Amino acid sequence: MATVEEEQVMVIGIDDSQHSTYALEWTFDHFFTPPLGSNSPFKVVVVHAKPSATSVVSLAGPGIAEVLPLVDSDLKKIAARVVGKAKEICISKSVSDVIFEVVEGDPRNVLCEAVEKHHASVLVVGSHGYGAIKRAFLGSVSDYCAHQAHCTVMIVKRPKMP
Repeated sequence: MATVEEEQVMVIGIDDSQHSTYALEWTFDHFFTPPLGSNSPFKVVVVHAKPSATSVVSLAGPGIAEVLPLVDSDLKKIAARVVGKAKEICISKSVSDVIFEVVEGDPRNVLCEAVEKHHASVLVVGSHGYGAIKRAFLGSVSDYCAHQAHCTVMIVKRPKMP
């Protein structure tokens, strides 16, 4: 009995860091270069987790109602810039047929939920290269995803610059 081979899905998490840009470019260079190009075995979903305005603003009291819309507007502009840069990278690397998603929430949860939603076989995230102390305080998206995502997780580390 013949089975139809289903295209695998690769979810790539992006943010506004150089580490994220490097991970996206590295992934395209290694998985989508000629002779693969458009014949890559992966369908690509690029996901950006946009923080909510309330998670960014830790103020409370009078005036908060005026501040939240301004913060949300800035967060939307940042998300648009991040996705725009990712689209430019896709064009420069000749990678087409990419789905872009901006989802509000914590990046750890957003990426793991994207893996489930798209039935991804690979999740790609960049590594910010935090030390143990920073990771303990800030949390590590890559560590969390490596333990929680129900697929292979590829953590791309940017080489140290001399």
